[in-house]
Amino acid sequence: MNPIQPLSTRREINVVEPVSPALEHVKDVLFRPFDLGRWFVIGFCAWLAQLGETGSGFGGNYNFGNHRQQNGTDFRHALDHARDYLLNNLDWIVPLASVIVVFCLGLWLLCLWLNSRGKFMFLHCVALNQAEVSKPWDQFVHEGNSLFLFRLGLGLVGGVLTVPLLVVIAISVLRMVYQGEADIGGIMLSIGLGMAFLLVAILMALVHKFTVDFVVPVMFLRRIRCWDAWREFLGLLSAHVGTFALYILFQIVLGMAIGTLVIIVFVVTCCIACCLMALPFLGTVLLLPVLVFKRAYSLCFLAQFGPEYNVFPPAPPTLPAPGLPPMPVAPPLM
Repeated sequence: MNPIQPLSTRREINVVEPVSPALEHVKDVLFRPFDLGRWFVIGFCAWLAQLGETGSGFGGNYNFGNHRQQNGTDFRHALDHARDYLLNNLDWIVPLASVIVVFCLGLWLLCLWLNSRGKFMFLHCVALNQAEVSKPWDQFVHEGNSLFLFRLGLGLVGGVLTVPLLVVIAISVLRMVYQGEADIGGIMLSIGLGMAFLLVAILMALVHKFTVDFVVPVMFLRRIRCWDAWREFLGLLSAHVGTFALYILFQIVLGMAIGTLVIIVFVVTCCIACCLMALPFLGTVLLLPVLVFKRAYSLCFLAQFGPEYNVFPPAPPTLPAPGLPPMPVAPPLM
């Protein structure tokens, strides 16, 4: 194993340079040597680190065109019928909805807690090149719980900021559809609130990205709480805003490249790989080289800021070859 060393701090911090050591680290962790059992152990940690974070997007095909009056009338009748049905069956709909909400909330909290612990387990495996589960699970209890509480608060703040926007947008759109015609006020309100929702979503996504990529490694190194690590990272971020902006842009480029590679694999294997990757745990194991690379890349990038941000173990000292005498040292000049 050749541990990755921090890149020279005398050079300008680069977003492209960490790609090469990250690829080499993938080879060290997964292919030197190849061990299927090791893959499954690291894959389990990666699965916990990805739990509840399956990719999703907001989108769809919307047809903004003229609609027949009959369609608008049918929609109003359907909406009125749904409203009447809801009002007439509140005695069982409310309890059922409450149970579903509580169950979904509990499931989300469980996944978030396991995911927060899994972040440190997967980081431990990648940074130290160790296929271990119980050791990092026990070692990073306080850090994992601190990360869980921080992300729980972040999720609640995001919900408070976005849910009212979505509700008002939905009411505005339904009102226009119910009336059978659009009005300028409703359209402008929906667009304005949609832009506000997009800005909040981007801000929450950036906070999550910085937390996972940089704050978690700082917690891993310092053994401190999430908020304390965030304070340290904010100092680093404020001093290198442009560099971290380039990091985010390059992450988008990497994501597009990785996505293209995955599509090629799907086509070559006649979608067999797609079916296998759809399986919850096995899919993570198959994508393990990609996940290890993404984790190693962010760690290599962070290491450029100095040895105090390097999570990789130091390289062992170079020993002279056996049988060779040590190099003579010239006496000092008088």
